[in-house]
Amino acid sequence: MRSFTTWDGIAIAYQEWGEQASLPPVVLHHGFVADANANWVLPGVVGGLVAAGRRVVAPDARGHGSSEKPHDPGFYGEQRMARDLAALLEVIGGGQVDLVGYSMGAVVALIFASDDERVRRLVVGGVGAGIIECGGVDRRAISNESVIEALSAPDPAALGESGATAYRALADALGADRRALVAQAKSIFRGQIALDRISAPTLVLAGEADPLAVRPALLADALADARLQILSGDHVGALSDPRFTRSIVDFLA
Repeated sequence: MRSFTTWDGIAIAYQEWGEQASLPPVVLHHGFVADANANWVLPGVVGGLVAAGRRVVAPDARGHGSSEKPHDPGFYGEQRMARDLAALLEVIGGGQVDLVGYSMGAVVALIFASDDERVRRLVVGGVGAGIIECGGVDRRAISNESVIEALSAPDPAALGESGATAYRALADALGADRRALVAQAKSIFRGQIALDRISAPTLVLAGEADPLAVRPALLADALADARLQILSGDHVGALSDPRFTRSIVDFLA
């Protein structure tokens, strides 16, 4: 595990695998509550890319994993995470990258790619029409308020059955800092991403039963050069579809 101090003084941890190759490194940005290991190592994405001869770099976003976890919402938001990516690129060499993001990480990746020409190819998963209609992660099926409530509850057993309880269960399973996660949830991106400025060939991945990635074709159609791959499963289950890793590796080859 390595780390660097980003533009506003936050320590960002990241991991590297593989050797420098002729193709650019692949940078993987995980989703909300998760970390690089949960989102990319366990589903086999890192292993698949390294087996294909790629150098892989995966940060833990601020507030997540082994990175620093302030509790002030002013330190969060996907725009700040996109600036963290820019700092990471300088640390690892400053050249072109292939960028992959899932859920929150997809929002970060889209913001970054809309403002930085170093993205050769882009993969975004776990998002769909919400990018256009909600200005970020789709908050219609699982409200942001319910996620904050689930993460803040003293006793998770007292929570009713809702999609938000899955965030609490994952946070507890990973031993995450729930106050830091609440700070991020209070600061989620709500603006419009300049999708028309993204010229990199893009792959959109979405689970067929993912309530956070409904109508992903709307997102693919809004991008200049994009293709869509529908996977089996919901927001978490899509990561277990063998086509998830295979699609990423093949598209970035």
